[in-house]
Amino acid sequence: MSERIPVTEATSTEPVRRLPRALPFFAWASFVVNVIIIGTGGAVRLTGSGLGCMEWPFCTPDSLVPTPELGIHGIIEFGNRTITGVLVVLALAVLLLVLNAVGGRPLLFNALAFALASLVAGGLAWLITALMGLPGFVFFSAVLLIGVVIAAIVSIRRAPARLDLVTLAWIVLVGVVAQAFVGGITVLTRLNAFIVGFHYVSSVILVCVTAAFLVRMRETPGRRELVVPKPFLILGHVTTLVLAATVFIGVLTTANGPHSGDDEVVRRGFDASLLAHLHSWPGYVLLALAAVLTVWAAVRRLRPLPWLVALLVVLAIQIAVGVYQSRAGLPPFAVGVHMVLAALSAALMTVAILRLKRPVAPPVGA
Repeated sequence: MSERIPVTEATSTEPVRRLPRALPFFAWASFVVNVIIIGTGGAVRLTGSGLGCMEWPFCTPDSLVPTPELGIHGIIEFGNRTITGVLVVLALAVLLLVLNAVGGRPLLFNALAFALASLVAGGLAWLITALMGLPGFVFFSAVLLIGVVIAAIVSIRRAPARLDLVTLAWIVLVGVVAQAFVGGITVLTRLNAFIVGFHYVSSVILVCVTAAFLVRMRETPGRRELVVPKPFLILGHVTTLVLAATVFIGVLTTANGPHSGDDEVVRRGFDASLLAHLHSWPGYVLLALAAVLTVWAAVRRLRPLPWLVALLVVLAIQIAVGVYQSRAGLPPFAVGVHMVLAALSAALMTVAILRLKRPVAPPVGA
């Protein structure tokens, strides 16, 4: 059975195909787990468990899972790694369901063939580099990532319809595989601040992409038209840039704060107190811009209104948490909540921007 979600535009000679009913479940699960892993990744860092597992992909040189000697830190770090495996499964499920619905078995088998070839090539790279005394899993991950990127490019070029969903699904899978690779580099570099920050920003981007998939999955494919005044569109994109700047400065602030991920890793870089003040300025501007957009959308009854209201509420809570954590000396739980709310804010902004346009209804009789 299938839901009434079109895969291609209806024409007089081509019937509308449907996406599988299981797709919304896996798409929502992918979005939720991508948010959850930001929370668990924050827990790893905020509890000082960043090096709870000292190796990658094994927890210790002799054990895949944490040993009793590693204590709670090993369990927290390994738990976060386990969620990465869940994300891979969910991303694969979404991708395979979309490919099968859009292109049938040829497109599906093509992707699976690339996946198998990438695994074999990665395994050979692991074996050869391990024999040379090099970190084999790093090379395995790199080769696998290259293979997935090539598969994505080929698959997107061959997709006969719903290029938007195919592209978004591939971006999520590539992103999750890349995140696993970056996670390993984070451990091997002993929690380098720039890599840790990049790891978080990448997770936020994946949350936005999965949110975009949920939006486009429910809309008719094809040409879209602007349904808001052009000044509103411009202000919406300006607000998006301010949000991105706020998140970026927030990452720099956290990277130079006391929560490095391990008691033995001390950050020496920018002044964290100064960055905290710099981080608050675009945050307040962001709240003001979101308020203007919300009021404007309410007065004109514009399409993005519900999502702008949700964004405004989340931003208000986010600022309240930020003020509290700054005055309370950055308690770990508050910092973790702040990290998750930032991702949700970005997701809501993504949905609001996508709602600035709507699908153009096909002509009657088409």
